[in-house]
Amino acid sequence: MTLADLPPLREVIARHGLAAKKSLGQNFLLDGNLLDRIARVPGPLAGTHVYEVGPGPGGLTRALLRAGARVTAVERDHRALPALAELAAAADGALTVVAGDALAQDDAGIAAGARVVANLPYNIGTALLVRWLTGPWPPWWASLTCMFQREVAERIVAAPGTAAYGRLAVLSQWRSIPRIAFDVPRQAFTPPPSVTSAVVHIIPTSPPAEIPVAMLERLTAAAFGQRRKMLRASLRALPGGIGALAAAGIDPSRRAETLTVAEFVAVAAAL
Repeated sequence: MTLADLPPLREVIARHGLAAKKSLGQNFLLDGNLLDRIARVPGPLAGTHVYEVGPGPGGLTRALLRAGARVTAVERDHRALPALAELAAAADGALTVVAGDALAQDDAGIAAGARVVANLPYNIGTALLVRWLTGPWPPWWASLTCMFQREVAERIVAAPGTAAYGRLAVLSQWRSIPRIAFDVPRQAFTPPPSVTSAVVHIIPTSPPAEIPVAMLERLTAAAFGQRRKMLRASLRALPGGIGALAAAGIDPSRRAETLTVAEFVAVAAAL
């Protein structure tokens, strides 16, 4: 059997009893054209290594294989493994399936240099993104193309002065350039989630300064924990916080949401 001979995804789901589980954050995409569109976001994939998290019945995996990628897919749901094994057999060596929890994997060990392309399970998407953004830099991944809830996507790309701007935006934009590629309506999924989703593409870049991740996280937690207060109040409990504002030339009467990523990094560096 070849990829072209594979049965429709709906048939695979029914035959293997793969009803989406809310506890696993599962919502399946079955539209081949939409899946191919996602696979095009990171650019040409022919001959490249792609790391996929949560393939489920293998819809996006098929699209990645059709694009010529070599895919390493991590799947926690044991029910999906037989379907993925059938897909691996049809892929003629281009698909490696790893059974287990993505949060417990040695990503760099199994996918160094890979492009990440994944319809991330909603319940672990943000946790995975933060892990991938806070590891050693330059990162093990070449780019990230991931599906998130639209609300999370907006927080990743948010600009200073907007309601969505916060800790996730600072962390994401400190070391990378994120953009929303396109929205995916809830009706495209089986079953339909309660929210719109969005595909986000993230390219790693050189940060304005290499500072300890923990320091930037402590700073943004304090600053945005009381985001309506002036920085002189929100950073009072952070040792050295007020002095770091002065060292970075930041007016302590400003609020966290007005600081640029570069300004947050300057304060963290002073700390």
